[in-house]
Amino acid sequence: MQENVKEELDTIKEMVQRWKKSYLGWASPDGENEYLLEELSEEISRHVSPLIRRLHDGSHIDQFEAHEFLEYCYGQLEDLRNELKKVERQDQSN
Repeated sequence: MQENVKEELDTIKEMVQRWKKSYLGWASPDGENEYLLEELSEEISRHVSPLIRRLHDGSHIDQFEAHEFLEYCYGQLEDLRNELKKVERQDQSN
């Protein structure tokens, strides 16, 4: 994989991390946070997946690399889900 492609993928990862952090900031301790997971999933589907598809179609990354990258991105949904549960638990313990 070329260095510029690695840099682009790193930039996309940072973007997904910022989105996740932003959505976590909207978390409500009352547990009504499912929409945040849906929003992050939509961001990934709408913005990241097409970029990765173009990188793959242009032979900049192979099928395995594309799959691994998208798996990482969608894995951030599970991370966000776990963080949201922590927010909810903190409220319940107060």
